Amino acid sequence: MADPGLALFVFGLVATGGGLLFWPRVGALARLRQLIRLSERVLLEDALKHLHACERAARPGTLEGLAGQLNVTRARAAALLSRLTELGLAQSGAGGPELTGEGRQSALRLVRTHRMWERYLADRTGVPAREWHDEAERVEHDLSSDQVDALDERLGYPRWDPHGDPIPTSAGDMPPDRGVSLTAIEPGRAVEVVHLEDEPPELYDALVADGFVLGGRLDVVGRTDGAVQVHADGRTWDVDPIAAGNVTVRRLPVGEHGDAPSRTLADAEPGEQVYVARISRACQGAQRRRLLDLGVVPGTPITRELTSAGGDPVAYRIRGALIALRKSQAAWIRVASHHTPDGIADIHAGNGAEATAGTS
Repeated sequence: MADPGLALFVFGLVATGGGLLFWPRVGALARLRQLIRLSERVLLEDALKHLHACERAARPGTLEGLAGQLNVTRARAAALLSRLTELGLAQSGAGGPELTGEGRQSALRLVRTHRMWERYLADRTGVPAREWHDEAERVEHDLSSDQVDALDERLGYPRWDPHGDPIPTSAGDMPPDRGVSLTAIEPGRAVEVVHLEDEPPELYDALVADGFVLGGRLDVVGRTDGAVQVHADGRTWDVDPIAAGNVTVRRLPVGEHGDAPSRTLADAEPGEQVYVARISRACQGAQRRRLLDLGVVPGTPITRELTSAGGDPVAYRIRGALIALRKSQAAWIRVASHHTPDGIADIHAGNGAEATAGTS
């Protein structure tokens, strides 16, 4: 004869397991179905973005290109295109799949969300630049249009993301692309960086590590074995053709130079007093706001006071307070040795886009 207690225990276990598995909306199967639907939606939205990128670059969309971009099989990519067609978001064109008017608006909403979130991360958080893209890739599928509009207002209606890509308006309008590839610039010309391609991430990280920054100015001085030779901030280096192709610039007027000799606060000698000229555009978000809150604005005198035993950080006298800054932070602050309006103006003139310390 079966033990009643054991039978009751087994029944309770089965009932509990069944509830966890089959309970409406919160059971394991319900959650699995929800995840599948979310995954499907994300893939469809990513497919829309890919077709929009092809359209923007004036290149045909292909099944192979879509499969490669989404990291799925050709059969899966074909199924996604079929679903987009059923939804009225895509259609077959002469050169391959293309967006319909409704599909284009949907793609622009995704692009707007992605770039607006990158702008938010750059301006209002301390998230490293290398993480902006991946964070925006995640968030772009979650924010509503109303939430993005509210964020747009909060940020002051920015027109460009931190990589220099235009941000579509709520009406779906988008500023035209600016500039030309760095590879197209002739030696002897000064340029300003207006866009850094953020994909692939490894190449973007390498460009940032090499000193490229949105709004930065440099001189193109020559070419060696296909590489573009540039000069900025007192150094000259070669940029290989692939990396140079990911940098978009605008030509500065003939005779103007991109590189103006200047020092950083990190170069100041112990006891030396220097004067702030500007904060580099490479310093963004919370780090930039901290420096501004400390009073690091053009003309502010700063004296190097104390150096830690390891040499980093260093204490500086700023507006009467002793502030510790790491070398990497001090290197963002361009300084002049003398507080003369002409001296500061000369540095500003040579670095127009970065002349104002508060510019983000």
